[in-house]
Amino acid sequence: MEKAQKAQKAQKAEKAVNEGEHQVCDEGDRVWSGSWVAERLGVELVGDDPLTGLLGLALRRNPKRAHLLVSNVLGKHVPQSPSVVYGYGVELGRRVRELLGAEEAGRAVVLGYAETATGLGHSVADGLGLAPYLHSTRRPVAGVATAGGFEEAHSHATSHLLLPEDPALLGGDGPLVLVDDEFSTGNTVLNTVRDLHQRYPRRRYVVVALVDMRSAADAGRLEEFAREIGARVDLVAAASGRVRLPEGVLEKGQELVARYEGFASSASAGAAPSGPRAQFPAPPNSGVAVEADQEADPLGARGTARPAPTHPQPDYDRIDLQWPAGLPDGARHGFTPAHRARLEAALPAMAARIAEALPHNARRVHILGFEELMYAPLRLARELERLTDIEVRYSTTTRSPVLAVDDPGYAIRTRLAFPAHDDPADGPGERYAYNVAGAGFDAVVAVVDSAGDTPALHAPDGLLARLAAHTPRVLLAVIPSYAPERPSMLPEPLRGPAFSSYAPEEVGWLLQDLSEVTLEAPTEEREEAIQSGGAHYAESLPVEYQPSEQYQELFHAALEDSAARIAQAVGVVTETVLAERSPRPVLVSLARAGTPVGILMRRWAQHRHGLDLPHYAVSIVRGRGIDANALRWLARHHDPRDVVFVDGWTGKGAITRELAKALEEFEKSDGITGFDPEIAVLADPGSCVRTYGTREDFLIPSACLNSTVSGLISRTVLRADLVGPDDFHGAKFYRELAGTDVSVAFLDAVSARFPEVADAACAQAKELLATDRSPTWEGWAAVERISEEYAIHDVNLVKPGVGETTRVMLRRVPWKVLARAGAGSDLDHVRLLAEQRGVPVEEVDGLPYTCVGLIHPKYTRGATGADGKAVSV
Repeated sequence: MEKAQKAQKAQKAEKAVNEGEHQVCDEGDRVWSGSWVAERLGVELVGDDPLTGLLGLALRRNPKRAHLLVSNVLGKHVPQSPSVVYGYGVELGRRVRELLGAEEAGRAVVLGYAETATGLGHSVADGLGLAPYLHSTRRPVAGVATAGGFEEAHSHATSHLLLPEDPALLGGDGPLVLVDDEFSTGNTVLNTVRDLHQRYPRRRYVVVALVDMRSAADAGRLEEFAREIGARVDLVAAASGRVRLPEGVLEKGQELVARYEGFASSASAGAAPSGPRAQFPAPPNSGVAVEADQEADPLGARGTARPAPTHPQPDYDRIDLQWPAGLPDGARHGFTPAHRARLEAALPAMAARIAEALPHNARRVHILGFEELMYAPLRLARELERLTDIEVRYSTTTRSPVLAVDDPGYAIRTRLAFPAHDDPADGPGERYAYNVAGAGFDAVVAVVDSAGDTPALHAPDGLLARLAAHTPRVLLAVIPSYAPERPSMLPEPLRGPAFSSYAPEEVGWLLQDLSEVTLEAPTEEREEAIQSGGAHYAESLPVEYQPSEQYQELFHAALEDSAARIAQAVGVVTETVLAERSPRPVLVSLARAGTPVGILMRRWAQHRHGLDLPHYAVSIVRGRGIDANALRWLARHHDPRDVVFVDGWTGKGAITRELAKALEEFEKSDGITGFDPEIAVLADPGSCVRTYGTREDFLIPSACLNSTVSGLISRTVLRADLVGPDDFHGAKFYRELAGTDVSVAFLDAVSARFPEVADAACAQAKELLATDRSPTWEGWAAVERISEEYAIHDVNLVKPGVGETTRVMLRRVPWKVLARAGAGSDLDHVRLLAEQRGVPVEEVDGLPYTCVGLIHPKYTRGATGADGKAVSV
């Protein structure tokens, strides 16, 4: 029985596409949704019979035009069956194909208008056949050249950009098909054609719209313009008519808007002082302005008391659509027939994932797209409608401010308002979802691109919270924002075994191989040069410390003791990243200490979730910033918003600050946004970050050694004679140390403990996610205090924590080690190194770290004595 119902529904949905079905109103709708405005303003809609079924009327909050034609079949302001929405566009495309003929249709390019007609243009291109499609955008994209632009004079947001990935897309001489939802004055089309015809002249244009509402004078202007440029211009529309506007309609409309918005505000005076408004139905034909995002009278339509509304915390699940890699989310940069074929093949599986995520008893579901992102949500909604017996409705959010009035004769019954959540180029502002509140949906699936998956989306006043107040279940599906490839001379990442002892799939090194260059200098020479300002620490390498047999035994004992503790911390930080940052993050380790941790996080994601996460290692240098070329490579191959920077541990937080500063400068220089400066670390003893596995200061065995626990890779090098402006930073691969390499053994020992700590790690991550993890920077404060107490006066010479202290002992000239009184086996290897180098270990009460390493202050090779007494401080 269920299969028969689904088959019948699929046939009905197919009919809507094949025949351009004109059933646009839900059963039971008998009042024209333009009557309220028509009665109060004297606006008349005259024309073809289907016109009032296709359009309703509302009032704009816009000083340029009082009324708004609200389409019932566009899928923007009015939730509609996705098959009906898609069917209208496809049918218009088929009519264009008949008009042009097969040969001309095969050479056509379709251009749609942001934001309202992006999905309609896509659908027209589908009906046309093999035409590539591009839509205008109001979102500039760094690094993509503008191929054109034009103004939409009556709009609330006027400027349109054309940003094709392939500049040749608009350069052919085949017909250009321009698609908009309504053709009112013709000004937008004239502006577009005028701009493009100067750059890419052609012989034929076709204008497509759901409704042609031009006056006779405007129709004549288009014909005159066509003669002026010497091209043919045709028009295809589903219906045509006229809007008759009485004298003074603009002023009268503005007065109405002000009055009814004021009424809505005064009606809310008795409400509780916080929280989004719970939409309530006004009595039929009452004409009460209803804005579901503001406070409401706590008495509903029947006068029954309602509890005071509160800010709901968004309760939602993410749906991993598994969007095909490299497939554009829309046509902002062009959408080809090949892209369309890939999407068609992937749609059934993606719709099935949505169906699986819905509540089992959901019978009425809304798919909500996001501004210009209309087509992908529409196709997902239509496929869900075809695959299930659920009643599916579709619409999208919008920038357009419209008055909401809860009256059957008015097109916009309710309005949800929320802050913009995609960091728009024109700054912050309000966005809207119309006719969703109070519509009785069992679930709403919000579909956004990753550029819109920001903290503002998830905020207490954001879209998800607004939706949660009006439906039992909210789900979120994020489609990766497509970034056009830009020409790059940068090489592909280095991988093992050619570079490093790690397996090639474990990490890609965004570095250049300097293995054949002699870069090592004696530790004392390096220290003197660094402290005198004669050289930067990243311009040379320390001689690799080769551990004694006793020290190697300490390493293996420490690994045995701490493997489970490290494994649990790996699980905690990975689960936190997956829950908070991205369901499919791109791990980017800060070479080299972060690299083993990044690999372990990648292994955890595979072990626990079956995820195959990309992982790279990049260079960051204190005082010089992060490798900008590595960031450019990452931005070209991944969405920057998915990138999670990974390090081993924090000391005083210097690298945390360095990364934040470097990313800010990179955004200014390259215009590439989205990289999150928050580092995920295994251990955060300095309380410098929010994303960590533990804040305990304990021994991480990967800190005990140099390259032999880090894939045989040196620390990174940045020197002007070796690293050019178009190069990655450098590093060396110490192949000759393979006999003492324990890099993979370290990883295997820790990941072998994943099964036994998995439950505890997940429970701990869940607890952490519910707590305030704001950095206190107590480590930085402690370092400043120690620097002054020991008369060092340079925080860069104070290295807190077990990991940083070990680095001091292995690579720098140590002066002292401060150890917390009672510190145990975590310091065995530090004590051994101190004994070998003649460095005193001083026990200190109340030390916030297990230990702190002090570099010899103002070091010169003439300064003698481990106590530093020969040093003038």
